[in-house]
Amino acid sequence: MAPTLNSSKTEKTQQTETHPAEPGVPATTLPEAERLRLSRPFSLPTARGAALWAAIAVVLVWAGAGAGLNPDKLVSGIPNMGDFLSRLFPPTFDKFGVIATLLIETLQMAVVGTVLGALASLLLSFGAASNIAPRWIYTACRTVLNVLRSIPELIYALMFVSAVGLGPFAGILAIVLGSVGSIGKIYAEAMESVQPGPVEALTAVGADKRQIITYAVLPQAAPLLVSYTLLLFEGNVRGATILGLVGAGGIGLELTTAMRMYDYGHLCAIIISIIVLVSIIDRLSAFIRAKLS
Repeated sequence: MAPTLNSSKTEKTQQTETHPAEPGVPATTLPEAERLRLSRPFSLPTARGAALWAAIAVVLVWAGAGAGLNPDKLVSGIPNMGDFLSRLFPPTFDKFGVIATLLIETLQMAVVGTVLGALASLLLSFGAASNIAPRWIYTACRTVLNVLRSIPELIYALMFVSAVGLGPFAGILAIVLGSVGSIGKIYAEAMESVQPGPVEALTAVGADKRQIITYAVLPQAAPLLVSYTLLLFEGNVRGATILGLVGAGGIGLELTTAMRMYDYGHLCAIIISIIVLVSIIDRLSAFIRAKLS
């Protein structure tokens, strides 16, 4: 019995020396140089880091010079901005019935366009995910997404207005194509980021692509897909207010008319109504995302 007791005391002593606060947990020792580096709140960048920051600064200066960045013009134009904002108040809600009708139309366009665009994006993202599709399908789908993403929605709206005429239907079609271009790549990357274990397990037992997607990829990617879809819907509500500028339905045409007629009170009422609608949708989306997480 004595050797056993001595052995136990020796082990406890070793544990205490190793990690006094948590017995049995090995202490983590860092090299002195690493410990000193972590103890400093700031440290000088390495030569590679300094070169990277210098390159970023050069690019920013080049971009600002080419884009005509001029803070002096902004400062001198602040009184004009103040004059414009002062004309917006007080808002006049005497045409609130028209505003409400057009906002509902804008919301309907965003709902239909988001649903159809999300479904089309989901189908296309299966081919744009490198862990699902063969190389040639992956390349073709990524090329399609790049092309769709490169064209502004207003161009799509103009195209569909010439095809189906003025009205919200042209706006819905523009939102669908714009949604596919903007969210299809994100859907594909969400599928590519899933844990490979379930995919490899199903592949090992002979599952086909449909089964792998159904039981391994989609269950893991579903929370991200839903979150991205809600963000897409918020963006489409804001985007649908602009499509009316070219006659593609929604409240954008009324907004443009108010600006051209210098009806600042009505313009302010429209802007306030859009802000309220977007804020409500943002809160609902945040609530849904919180429930999902």
